[in-house]
Amino acid sequence: MTGKTTISLILRNGQLLDPGKGELLSGLEVQIDGERISAVREQGSVAVGDAQVIDLGGRTLMPGLIDCHVHVLASNANLGVNALQPNAIILYRALPILAAMLQRGFTTVRDAGGADWALARSIALGLVPGPRIFASGKALSQTGGHGDMRARGELLLSEPCSCCFRAGAIARVVDGVDNVRLAVREELQQGATQIKIMASGGVSSPTDPIANTQYSEAEIRAIVDEAHAANTYVMAHAYTARAIRRAVECGVRTIEHGNLVDAPTAALMAAKGAFAVPTQVTYEMLAEHGAAAGLPAESVAKIEDVRQAGRNALKLFAEAGVEMGYGSDLLGEMHQYQSYELKIRAQVLGNLAAIQSATSVAAKILQREGELGCIAPGALADLLVVDGNPLASIDCLVGQGEQLAMIIQSGQVQKNVM
Repeated sequence: MTGKTTISLILRNGQLLDPGKGELLSGLEVQIDGERISAVREQGSVAVGDAQVIDLGGRTLMPGLIDCHVHVLASNANLGVNALQPNAIILYRALPILAAMLQRGFTTVRDAGGADWALARSIALGLVPGPRIFASGKALSQTGGHGDMRARGELLLSEPCSCCFRAGAIARVVDGVDNVRLAVREELQQGATQIKIMASGGVSSPTDPIANTQYSEAEIRAIVDEAHAANTYVMAHAYTARAIRRAVECGVRTIEHGNLVDAPTAALMAAKGAFAVPTQVTYEMLAEHGAAAGLPAESVAKIEDVRQAGRNALKLFAEAGVEMGYGSDLLGEMHQYQSYELKIRAQVLGNLAAIQSATSVAAKILQREGELGCIAPGALADLLVVDGNPLASIDCLVGQGEQLAMIIQSGQVQKNVM
């Protein structure tokens, strides 16, 4: 981050959690200069100088968490209503959502539709507290697809053209090979770091059954081609094995949700090097709180189609060797359950796999290996000091950050209750 005071810190007497090795390392200290880690070395082996030394008291020191699927502007669970809110209200309502994410230890997020360059830049400049944002801009949806929030009989698009900015809309409707090429170029020109498409039906949209595939293969290939030309990638909302297979065969790099995957399709993903970003917590919370939070009845009716299959999908991805990033995909007041995905992952896959999904694997998805999701010289100084050992009990990372004694983001102490 820029525009902040440069500081030098040395963190000592902690247990360093290395997600790659899957173990706690003792006897090491971490030095931070500016926004990056400058050294990881044997404790006390170098003179301190002017650096501030912080004794961690034996607590766990680990990388900041990364959530690869959020919608930080979705302050209303009903995305159709969300899209109609005035821009200023949407942005003001996003501020506590962003601040709470950071306090839970999520120092980086990938927004899957809605957030833009300006919001990401505001956080980078220190104007707004929150996680570093990798913004997708507006997701791309076909007419009648998962990003088309019109009810049946409503003919006017809520987002009629690319020049009509509505902050609360997570997607834009665009059809045809030439038009999707232009849309990708527009989103990238506006600062998107990756492109999001809707490749199957979804829960929160009113008129597209989950089993539907969306976008023709020619359209998907055109989108992927444009993303590759700009040295980035495409992430695709996709539930069914058929939708996932089409997307991966067309060059999509990350599959979002993937609840209805089957074993052959998971094997294809592994062979192609595609990532999965499951978001099981959102279905658990939608089933429990969706109706009360304003989710339309037609969307509530779809939840069970994917919720029960979600945990099995985690196993299928793991068995096939598909690397899984962390995703929450929560809406409205349900954002508070962001860290509960860790508990779900740990129950199915184990604590280490859950931690890796939100650190080292997530960094690969963001194409920031060695810079995020690790504790190493040259990495951004995104660090958590935890009261407890997450490898033994994932609960110390679950909740609202109650067991996070310190949160450091880009070398800046965002929380310190030690």
